[in-house]
Amino acid sequence: MLFFQAILLLGYVYSHWIVKALKPYQQSLLHLLLLALSLIFLPVSPSEVWKPTGAENPTYQILGLLLVSIGLPYFVLSTTGPLIQAWFAREKVGGVPYRLFALSNFGSMIALLAYPTVFEPTLPARTQSYAWSSLFLVFIASCAYLAWRNRHSTIQTKNEEASAMPPKHSDLITWVVLAACPSILMVADTSFLTENIAPIPLIWVAPLALYLLSFIFCFEGSGWYQRKTFLPLLVLSLFVLAYLPTLGMNEFPTFVSMGINLLAFFVVCMVCHGEIALQQPNSRYLTIYYLMLALGGFFGGLFVGVIAPYSFNGNYELSIGILLAGIAVSISVFTKIPMRNRFTQIISALCIFAYLIALGTIRIHDHLAEINGAELSVRNFYGTLRVSLNEKNGYRTMRHGQIIHGRQFTAPHQLLEPTTYYIHDSGVGQALLNKQSHASSIKVGIVGLGVGTLAAYGRAHDTFRFYEINPQVIEIANTNFSFLSKTSAHTEMVLGDARLKLEHEPNQDYDVLVVDAFSGDSVPIHLLTHEAFAEYFRHLKPNGILALHITNRFLDLRPVVKTAADEYGAQIRLVKYAEIEGKVGFRSHWALLTRDKNFFDEAHLVKAETLETPLHFRPWTDDYSSLISIMY
Repeated sequence: MLFFQAILLLGYVYSHWIVKALKPYQQSLLHLLLLALSLIFLPVSPSEVWKPTGAENPTYQILGLLLVSIGLPYFVLSTTGPLIQAWFAREKVGGVPYRLFALSNFGSMIALLAYPTVFEPTLPARTQSYAWSSLFLVFIASCAYLAWRNRHSTIQTKNEEASAMPPKHSDLITWVVLAACPSILMVADTSFLTENIAPIPLIWVAPLALYLLSFIFCFEGSGWYQRKTFLPLLVLSLFVLAYLPTLGMNEFPTFVSMGINLLAFFVVCMVCHGEIALQQPNSRYLTIYYLMLALGGFFGGLFVGVIAPYSFNGNYELSIGILLAGIAVSISVFTKIPMRNRFTQIISALCIFAYLIALGTIRIHDHLAEINGAELSVRNFYGTLRVSLNEKNGYRTMRHGQIIHGRQFTAPHQLLEPTTYYIHDSGVGQALLNKQSHASSIKVGIVGLGVGTLAAYGRAHDTFRFYEINPQVIEIANTNFSFLSKTSAHTEMVLGDARLKLEHEPNQDYDVLVVDAFSGDSVPIHLLTHEAFAEYFRHLKPNGILALHITNRFLDLRPVVKTAADEYGAQIRLVKYAEIEGKVGFRSHWALLTRDKNFFDEAHLVKAETLETPLHFRPWTDDYSSLISIMY
């Protein structure tokens, strides 16, 4: 998101400069040259040079990859809105170019909704690349035609345009701040939805679609935004966004909570974008107006995408976005609506101030409650991790949002008792115990460290090798939990993306390879493709077991693992464990795959079931995958 906001900003800077500094024919020639240069990047396809090793800083890696693969084509696309509107306003003096901004956002929203529902489920990535590149050629031809037609246009100025006052510096700042607020809230609220309400796949589409929809309504020109309607709704909506986390999302059914949250978010977007739309300057200043909108969006993305993850130890940007939106809208409205007398101004200002103080108090109280009892709260690119101690029940837990990533008892005699998804009756527990019953030493590979619970199974002479992408998880597992230090097994730690590390390692001859990196909506698809399973089986012994943790409330991963098992000639069983009150184990589904034809006959697995080969399911590869195809 930050990358596209940054390039959009550069495109708007270019559009503003070219319109103000160059004559029409110079604008046309320069833009034609830029259009031609962008063709060098076609077809859009990341170079193998940018394939990561698995341990780089993800922020720099992602931004760099996007810049060299799609940077110039997207830069050209980003210039289109303000530049074409400026040319339109020049040819049709007195026209209404701002409605084209609504049309542009309508196109963006249609593309956003169509990609995961239509294109991703039907087209491989390479075909998508060629199709997009072909359509980009059509865009280049269309834009080149408009640029060529613009070369002889003359700059006409009506009297009212000539006398139009340029925006004040205060107006520019107001536009930037009003644009930044929805940008901050869009990403922050998406994180809140996935971590605290429900980790539903593709949930990020909803806030982004509503964000675009508010632009469409506010700039369409039909007066959708009315202060008398939306300002009271804003007061309620900011309160709802502030109070919902404090209330606790279990008070409502999941989709009710989501609906309330998204409706409140949409109202805030409508007011912020509506206030910007009400302040549209004369078309003579159109490019600086759009530049300020892009600058605000970029600042919002920079704050949430870079500053917050590396500066905060918790998710505070939602609270900051709520308060900033309240302040920005208050200033925008307060300075634009004339007050009849001084007394009315003072009372209005005091009411606004009291309301903002109330919002801030609610959010501060909520954050204090979050850290109450927390031994540790840290954050980086991968999210916020909290460690808390439950003295009453005698265990310590690590969480990411509402998802528990590990738990350990504090009583000395229970320190090495497996808990949560990894108890003895779980699929992975049965696989490890079975292998240990047939050999004095085994070698186990584990993708996803958590708090190191599986190390509890380790015996003297066993080797447990963990792959973990998040360095903070490794630090927490070593300092706040003791599975790794107490185990009798030899442990090894590999920092980085497991798929990439496995690709570069020689055959490890694992007796058991555990893949435990699927939780919530954050399904690392590259760990479930044909190519990924090839690496898994390469590192397994001929009679080794591949154990995949596929517990998920919203995604049915059985077709994915079954088609992979069939492709590599492996048998597969699904081992289910139902959570029992009073027991330490969580509900879990483990898929066990092996090429050992006798394993399932001898293992006597508890509650294991066979899987039928799914009809009409397209196997996942590095070139094709679709979350839509496996949603419950």
